[in-house]
Amino acid sequence: MVFSSITFLIYFLPVFLLAYHLTPNKFKNACILVFSIIFYAWGGPKFIFVILGTTFLDFFLVDAMSKAKTKNGKNQLLVLSLLMNLGLLFYFKYCNFFIDNINALAGTEIHWAKVILPIGISFYTFESITYVVDVYRGIHKPLKNFWHYQTYIIFFPKLIAGPIVRYNDIADQITNREKNYTTDTKLSGFFIFCFGLAKKVIIANTLGMQADAVFKLDASQIDTAAAWVGALAYTFQIYFDFSGYSDMAIGLGKICGFRLPENFKNPYLSFSITEFWRRWHITLGAWMKNYLYIPLGGNKVSGAKIYRNLVIVFLLSGLWHGAAWNFVLWGAFHGLFLVLERLFLSNVYQKIGKFVSTIITFIIVVTGWVLFRNENLEYALHVIKKMYAFDFLDGKFALNNDFIFSCTLALVFSFFAFNTKMQTIQDKVYGEKFTSQSRNMLLFVSICLFYISLSYISALDFNPFIYFRF
Repeated sequence: MVFSSITFLIYFLPVFLLAYHLTPNKFKNACILVFSIIFYAWGGPKFIFVILGTTFLDFFLVDAMSKAKTKNGKNQLLVLSLLMNLGLLFYFKYCNFFIDNINALAGTEIHWAKVILPIGISFYTFESITYVVDVYRGIHKPLKNFWHYQTYIIFFPKLIAGPIVRYNDIADQITNREKNYTTDTKLSGFFIFCFGLAKKVIIANTLGMQADAVFKLDASQIDTAAAWVGALAYTFQIYFDFSGYSDMAIGLGKICGFRLPENFKNPYLSFSITEFWRRWHITLGAWMKNYLYIPLGGNKVSGAKIYRNLVIVFLLSGLWHGAAWNFVLWGAFHGLFLVLERLFLSNVYQKIGKFVSTIITFIIVVTGWVLFRNENLEYALHVIKKMYAFDFLDGKFALNNDFIFSCTLALVFSFFAFNTKMQTIQDKVYGEKFTSQSRNMLLFVSICLFYISLSYISALDFNPFIYFRF
């Protein structure tokens, strides 16, 4: 079950919201937990026991770690928890990948049953790690109530596609969120949810159909026009799909009284790849920084080691996205530009100005998305070559009106906040301070977006969930 499905929007969500708002405050976490289990079991009934089992073990391991009297005892329990979480992630997500590569390199024929990937395993594994590490570091005390911890991990709005929520950021809200449970906050949450739904359904799905149409073509049929259409379609599809899903999660969180962290901040306005990663999948970037980059030494090491750390982080970031070499190469591609920006590119960007550097950065990002989209590396590199070959085949590449409309919307919303005035307007729309007039207008717009999105879902037999595999 995904947020952009009829099952969720018409049946699950209304029943959950009604039950949640009728439930007394002291039982609201129990209500969330029950519906979260149903939500996850709907799409992965065999794997609900995996997530429930690991959270059960983690809770008591961390509790024992916090009570350990020696440093060595704490370290041993920390390592045990990390091995359990990362071991499960490796088994389900990467085992087939590594065995296939061993067979290819060594000429062996190791047989291994294909392992089905549990939904959202990367997201809740990373959250489990934040819990154990934050408690180990003394950033926050462990939760006393096992069911509160289950609620933190399995809270369904963020469960299968993030944002990745650090335990420290949400721990106090699990036990007390009444200050966030106001009419204006819930209205803001409803609007953000509906806007995210529209981004996903109206823009991302339409552009996704065009991207699929291009990347299904034989390599010989790809010319420069087709390559750019496919690359741009996927560039906007993945942004509006993932940011739309994050908006829906944040909106649902607000409706329930939770403040989930922002995950996207107009990433295509970035004037460098460094800034892009401050704006794109913000919670993953923060996780990588706090739990990988800083432990490796961060910026507090010599220049060469800083570059090494950046490359390691982005190679692993690419591998986090998927067990295939195109993801690793995509991570290396971004890591390379981060290193180059530290060496000299940042100075070049400052000299040529924000507008030109934003265009250059956008082109770099678009090129990278071609690698990300196509697991066949030979095909992906062919498409990239055609993008810059200015090689046009006879005949015009056909574009339908739906694609043109959605692409126009994507361009407008991607670059809307380019100047300070537009950014201020955007902030007000996403804010929580309403007059009676603006409150009514926001409610009207939200309802319209909700029903327009429903009509798109009903009319189109195309509703992919890109981040299912992550």
